[in-house]
Amino acid sequence: MAKTATSAFVCQSCGEVHSKWTGKCNGCGEWNTLVEEAVGAVPGGLAPAKSGTKRSSKTEFVALNAKTEAPQRIVMGVEELDRAFGGGLVPASATLIGGDPGIGKSTLLLQVAARLARNGLKTVYVSGEEAAAQIQERAVRLKVAESPVQLATETDLRKILSALKAAQPDFVVIDSIQTMWSDSLEAAPGSVGQVRACAQELTRWAKRSGAALVLVGHVTKEGTIAGPRVVEHMVDTVFYFEGERGHQFRILRAVKNRYGPTDEIGIFEMHQYGLAPAKEPSALFLSADGGAEGGAAVFAAMEGSRPVLAEVQALVAKSAYGTPRRSVVGWDTGRLAMLLAVLEARCGISLAGMDVYLSVAGGYRISEPAGDLAAAAALLTSLSAAAAPERSVFFGEVALSGAVRPVARIEQRLKEAARLGFTRAYVPEGSPATVDGLTITPIKRLIELVDLLAPDALNA
Repeated sequence: MAKTATSAFVCQSCGEVHSKWTGKCNGCGEWNTLVEEAVGAVPGGLAPAKSGTKRSSKTEFVALNAKTEAPQRIVMGVEELDRAFGGGLVPASATLIGGDPGIGKSTLLLQVAARLARNGLKTVYVSGEEAAAQIQERAVRLKVAESPVQLATETDLRKILSALKAAQPDFVVIDSIQTMWSDSLEAAPGSVGQVRACAQELTRWAKRSGAALVLVGHVTKEGTIAGPRVVEHMVDTVFYFEGERGHQFRILRAVKNRYGPTDEIGIFEMHQYGLAPAKEPSALFLSADGGAEGGAAVFAAMEGSRPVLAEVQALVAKSAYGTPRRSVVGWDTGRLAMLLAVLEARCGISLAGMDVYLSVAGGYRISEPAGDLAAAAALLTSLSAAAAPERSVFFGEVALSGAVRPVARIEQRLKEAARLGFTRAYVPEGSPATVDGLTITPIKRLIELVDLLAPDALNA
C-alpha cells in the first residue's frame, strides 16, 4: 500500500524541515520563511523505483594513481567566458549561473548557444519564463536568429526530460530552475522541494547523457541563489553574474568550479547587440580625470591570474550631525572602520567628527586585503585636498599595528601598471626595486604614507 502523504513546514531560505510552523527558522534564523509542503512517499525525482529492478551488485574501485584522460572541453569561442570556465565547457557537467534580474544572464547564454550551434553542436534552449516570441525577438536583436538553436518553452520536468532524451543535445540551457516543476511533488514551483528535485533530475540526466547543462538561477535580496544551498552542491560549477544596471560592465565570477580555478573572472561590456568581451579589462574601472582634485587612488588588484586596476574614491567632510556617517560602495564596511581606527590610533589623524564616503569606480568590488593602502591613500588625499602623485598606484595590506604587510603577486601588479602608463607605485617594503622603469616607493608603516600624502593632517 502506498504511504499516505503528510505535510511538513520547509524553510524557503535554507531548506530546513520543521514538524510544525514557527515564526523563525531554526536552521538559518530567517523569519516568516516556513511554508507547508506535502511530503509523500517519493521525496524527490520523477517516479519511485520499480520493484525487482536489476541493479549491479558490485562496486568497482580504481587505484588513486590510475591514469585517466582529462575531459575534452567545449571551447565556446568567447575568450572571457572560456577563461572563467577554466578553458571551456566540460561535457557531462552541470553549471549554475545566478544574478540579479536584467543583468544579462539570458542574453549571454543565448549568444553562447547560438555560437555553439553554428559550430556544429546540437543546442537546446528551454525557457520557463518567456514565450518563444520574446526569445526570438531577442535573437533578432542579437543578430543570432539564423543559428540552428532548438527552442522550447516548457516548465513540466517530465516533458522536458522526455524531449531531451529524444533530441540528445550537446549543450542545454534551462532558464530558469525556479520555474521548473515535477508532478511527483505537490509543492508549488519555486519551492525548496521542487527546486531540489528538478535540479537533481536534470543534473543526473546530464551526467548520463554527456551533455553540458547550464541552469539559470534567481537570486534573493541578499544576492545569493534562491532555493536550498544543496543545489549548489549538486552542480559542478557555480557562477554569479555581477554588475550595476547603471554601468555597462558585467563580471562573471566563479564561486565553485570542479574543473578549473575559482578565482578567475570574465569581464563583459553591454552593447545594443548583447554582451561582448571587454577590450581592455585591466583599465575598465579607471576614471578619465584620474582624481586630479584629490580623494582618489588607483589600486592594482588581482583577479585570479589577471591584474585589474581600479580607482578608489573617497570623500571626507565635516559632519553636520552628531553621529558621523560611514558609507561604502564596492568595499567591506568593517574594513573601512578598521582602517579609520588605525589612522586615528597609529597615525594621530582624528576622523571622529567627519563623514566618510568611499566608493570603487565602475561597479567593481574589492575583495582582497591588498586594497587597504589604496583606500588609505584616497582618504588622505581627500582630507588634505591635494591629489596623489600623478600616474601612481597603491596596494598593500594594513595591519592593526599600522604596519603595511606584503601581498601576493607583486611583480604582476607592477608590470600591468607599467604597461598602462603608470610611473610610480607605493607598495609594501620588500617589493622589487624596479619593474619596467616604474619608480617604487616602499611603505613600511601607514604613518609613512601619511607623511607623503597628507603631512598637514598630522598637525590638524
